Amino acid sequence: MQEVVQTIRDLVEIPSPTGFTVQALTYVENRFKEEEISYTKLEKGALLAMLPGKSPRIRLLTAHVDTLGAMVKEILPTGRLSLSQLGGYAWTAIEGENCLVHKMDGQTISGTILFHHSSVHTSRVTNTEERSAENIEVRLDIRSTTAEETRVAGIEVGDIVTFDPRFVHTQTGFVKSRHLDDKASVALLLELVKKWKSIDLPHPVHILISNYEEVGFGGNAGFSKDVAEYIAVDMGALGEGQHSDEYTVSICAKDGSGPYDLALRHQFTRLAQQQAIPYKVDIYPYYSSDASAAVHAGHDVRHGLLGPGIESSHSYERTHETSLQATYDLLDAFVKEPMNDENTL
Repeated sequence: MQEVVQTIRDLVEIPSPTGFTVQALTYVENRFKEEEISYTKLEKGALLAMLPGKSPRIRLLTAHVDTLGAMVKEILPTGRLSLSQLGGYAWTAIEGENCLVHKMDGQTISGTILFHHSSVHTSRVTNTEERSAENIEVRLDIRSTTAEETRVAGIEVGDIVTFDPRFVHTQTGFVKSRHLDDKASVALLLELVKKWKSIDLPHPVHILISNYEEVGFGGNAGFSKDVAEYIAVDMGALGEGQHSDEYTVSICAKDGSGPYDLALRHQFTRLAQQQAIPYKVDIYPYYSSDASAAVHAGHDVRHGLLGPGIESSHSYERTHETSLQATYDLLDAFVKEPMNDENTL
């Protein structure tokens, strides 16, 4: 897993919130070029790689390179910034985080995301007031105490704000970072294609690296009408009442968009059992994926969802090498097996 972990680090250290993904997609594109993988660019900026197979019926695997972030919503009279979210997260999840503001000229200005009444020495509401768009702001690392001074520095409404990933790989095998959703899965697919490109696959495997998943419409277009199976490789969400953990591959039975294909889910489970791959089946109540976006867009595909277990999703996330390995192994076993043509079991 060392190569996978290094690729995760490479990816999370490239800022790429939804709508600001060119640099991360360029990294993926260069990896495809290095491995001499055939690919095409889609109009929304996503990348679609294509590996040959015996059957005309295609398997599509997708992971998304876009992450959480923010935009400058307003330059406040104090010179600080208010934010509009890119993707869905709790304001408490980014409080105290270092950030970068990406100006239109390509330069950046650093800052820190803070609660307006952050000092307990000057406010009685620091520990009690709910965090919201109205009281979370960016303290910039420039000398500015007015909106005009901030504008003179080149910052304007609509500028992208990205969060420090704080990547850590521990000696005990944990990977801690922002944006493991879904760059851990992108890294797994980039490592797997190096293996799959020299295998005689039963079906063509297309790899869609999408870039608008966090806002709900990433992987819903641009792929072949011959795609029969659409598998989203995305995080397993951990929490109270969930079965998934940081040490297994998480197989999703249902999320907020509805159930996933039963035959595919049973196929994943059977393969995991046969090959002694640690797994958990789970339901994610407040979740959707590129696969569900594709089905909602009207594509006639069988859709599935699996991925590594990610603790504290949409916050400071964590997983373990064993979960990455289990996901790698299940994806590898799946693409080597012919399709199950049963629509029901």
